[in-house]
Amino acid sequence: MKTVKILAVLWAAALLAACGPKTVIDGTLQDKADAPVIVKLLDINKYQVLDTVRTDAAGAFSYQPEIEKGRPEFIYLFYGDKKIASLLLKQGDHVKVAADTLGNYTVEGSDESLLLQEVEGDYAQFMLDMARLSADPDASQELSRRYVDYYRRSVRYVMEHPKSLTSVPVLFQRVNDGLAVFDQPTDGILFGSVCDSLKSVYPDSRYVQALEREATRRTNLLQISQRLQDAEQVGFFNIDLPALDGTKMKLSDVDAKVVMLYFWATTDEQKLFNMDTLIPVYNEFHDRGFEIYGVSLDVDKTAWATVVRSQQLPWVNVCDTRGDQSPYVGLYGLQTLPAAFFVVNGDMDANAHVTDAASMRKYLQGKL
Repeated sequence: MKTVKILAVLWAAALLAACGPKTVIDGTLQDKADAPVIVKLLDINKYQVLDTVRTDAAGAFSYQPEIEKGRPEFIYLFYGDKKIASLLLKQGDHVKVAADTLGNYTVEGSDESLLLQEVEGDYAQFMLDMARLSADPDASQELSRRYVDYYRRSVRYVMEHPKSLTSVPVLFQRVNDGLAVFDQPTDGILFGSVCDSLKSVYPDSRYVQALEREATRRTNLLQISQRLQDAEQVGFFNIDLPALDGTKMKLSDVDAKVVMLYFWATTDEQKLFNMDTLIPVYNEFHDRGFEIYGVSLDVDKTAWATVVRSQQLPWVNVCDTRGDQSPYVGLYGLQTLPAAFFVVNGDMDANAHVTDAASMRKYLQGKL
């Protein structure tokens, strides 16, 4: 009997330790009684709705998000479509938030949330300045100066806060769809440095893991850029692979002003990307000097050939049945598929960041 009681106590203690201290958000929404407050979690690059809580007659509300030890989370409060508060919470935080429906708020009980508020406020002001100056055709020099100033402030911030998760959103900020704040190849060094610091504190954080993937991608791009400086004959790593009829086609033999080197595989998602994005863009710009050199990394050559024929892909199509064992995977630092690189007049543009139809069109309009 005594043994059973001891086991029960130990089990209860273990359960309590596993649950950990509760994280609590106590808030008030100014002049809003019985109003819905939507609680969202940032899941890397998209919001995940956790719950909707209602304010009482005084506009007060409370919510307890489930946060694991060692895995702080970015939690956002919304009123309708309006974000009214941004929080970065660790397990056991008890924060008090006072907000209005315009996005003004105060927070107590979380130093990281205060830093996040500072970071977001600075970024919002920067974006307002950029929008205002972009509308003035005579403000190009001031526009450049503001960007450089903000870039330097952002570098200084992440260097001064290397173990704060607030550095992660700073590193991923964008000026517009085609330009990131940290847009230089050498910024990969900074990404790697901050990632290493954060991993020492939050090795299991989803945000640190996402930062590590981006740091690796940028490091690979930097290595490619450095290797290209020493490349002979052509300004890129040449590729020589068989086409549909079995004859080999070299990347260097493609005669076009702009060549998109496109690594892909015949997944449903990438087949849809071919039809919805690449073919319309190809048809729009091909006559102006645009070509695609599509490298499939499918190990099943028959499946690849079937897709190329059924989709009637009009560009140069080759296949490397070695799949992820292809030497080009390492040479081009491939992490995920699809992946695109651009060769402009015989030299690779290591600074091109094109991920969708809009950015692709914008890029090609500037080159052709």
